[in-house]
Parts: sequence; C-alpha cells; structure tokens
Amino acid sequence: MSIITFISNGKEQTGKTLSAVAIATLMAIQHNMKILLVSTANDSSTLNNCFFPKQRNKLVPQNRFMQNGGIDNMQNGINGLIKMVRSNKIEPETIRNYSKVVFKDSALEILLSGGNTQDEDVSSYFPEIIKMANQYYDWVIVDLDEDIDIPTRRIIINDSDLVVYNISQRLLSIDNFMIEKSHSKLLSSFKTIALVGKHDKFSKYTAKNITRYMGERNQVLTIPYNTLYFEAAEEATVPDFFINSRNVDKEDRNYLFIQEVKRAGEAIRYRLQELQMRM
Repeated sequence: MSIITFISNGKEQTGKTLSAVAIATLMAIQHNMKILLVSTANDSSTLNNCFFPKQRNKLVPQNRFMQNGGIDNMQNGINGLIKMVRSNKIEPETIRNYSKVVFKDSALEILLSGGNTQDEDVSSYFPEIIKMANQYYDWVIVDLDEDIDIPTRRIIINDSDLVVYNISQRLLSIDNFMIEKSHSKLLSSFKTIALVGKHDKFSKYTAKNITRYMGERNQVLTIPYNTLYFEAAEEATVPDFFINSRNVDKEDRNYLFIQEVKRAGEAIRYRLQELQMRM
C-alpha cells in the first residue's frame, strides 16, 4: 500500500493530471490493483471528463465501464469525506462510499473534489484522508494541485512513498527542475522520479537526451502526446481506450504511447519495491 504523488513546478502545462490518469488506468487493468486516484484541484473537470460525462454526445460512444453520472450528480467526494472526518466517523473502508467506481471490479476508483480546495480549512483535511485511504488501497495516486497551500502540500509530499515530478519538454522546465533538485533533499533522493508529459518524439529533447543532460542514471519517464488519448480524456472514454489498445502491435499508432505508459507504471512499481527493501 503506497502513496504516489504527482507534482509539477508551478503553472506550467506538463500534462500532470492526464499522465496520472494514464498510469493509474493501465496499471489497474494490467495488475488488477486497487487504485484510488485523488484530485485535490478546485476544479476536477479534467479528471472527471476522463471517466464521467455530463452530457452524452451522439458522436461519442458510451463508456461501457461507466458506473454513474458526472460530478454534478455526486454530493460526496472530498467534501463528503471532510464531513466524516470532522465528526470522527471516517474509516479506511469509508473512502469507497465517497469515491466513484470506474471499473466494475473496483480496481480503479476516483475521489473528486468539488469545493474550494484552495481554502486552507478544506485542504488541511487532505493528508488525513489520503493516509486513511492508503490503509485500504494498493496505490493512492494523488494529483497534487499547485494552488494547495504550501504547508498542506509539504505534508502530503512528505507522507508520500514516491513523488513523480512532472516537467515539460522545454529546456527551461528541465533546468528549473535541476535547480530545484540541487536545493532539495527530497527531489535529489531515490524517492523522486522525473516524468516528461506530452512528450514529442521528434523533439531534440528526447528521453535519452534529457536523461544525459540531467546526468540521471535511469532514463527519465515519458508520457508521449497521443491525439486519440487526449480525445478520449475529453469524451469520458479513457477506460475503453486502454482496453482496446493494451495489446497493439508495433505497427499501431498507439504502440509507443502504450509502451511508455507501461514503462512508467512498471518503473513506479519497481521503485516502490526498492524503497521498501531499503527500509
């Protein structure tokens, strides 16, 4: 049971949320793990749209894994759990009553936020909820929003078993990460993995070149830009996309994307195992 927190440096568009979604979904399918994906954003629409459509567009096929409606139809989520925490009624199994199920076998669930998560009185409950969820799920993947107050961010990150630091494929982003890393014990530790979102294989900043430039021992992780995946993320058909693409061959347009998502998920799994062995 592990907490994996996805972070990024400020407001830069790194594809953090969709990278977390891709890894969580594919790992749940491949390994039948109990995974909870937690949104800490004031607006959970990006995550919500990946799985739960508000309105059905005739051009979009029905997601055959969808369990219920969108965020507007749910009065629970983070806000419901906060009420339970305040009344001292929360237990590890309680989290399931406030999450949204993606797969029928409950291998993947989503915990959405719907209130003002920038309010310190609201966000201060996140660490307790995440730690409680970690007692029930195999993985708790936290999409940590940049607007969460600094003290709460620090607690969540420090409580995490692994931190996935998301950067973009820009030299400035890479340099900023290296500067932060040089001043942070956490970022320079074995507990942090770098991931490049929206990766373009035609850029000169390839995974190998970035790895060499940063002086990393292991090749940095990437989530390639994939048009069909980004469309699925807007049409609430992400589960179908991964189910249909999991066994694609090298000639398929989705092959590189699926392979890199697999590599990222397995790298996270192996790093967690190594960290546990070091304890």
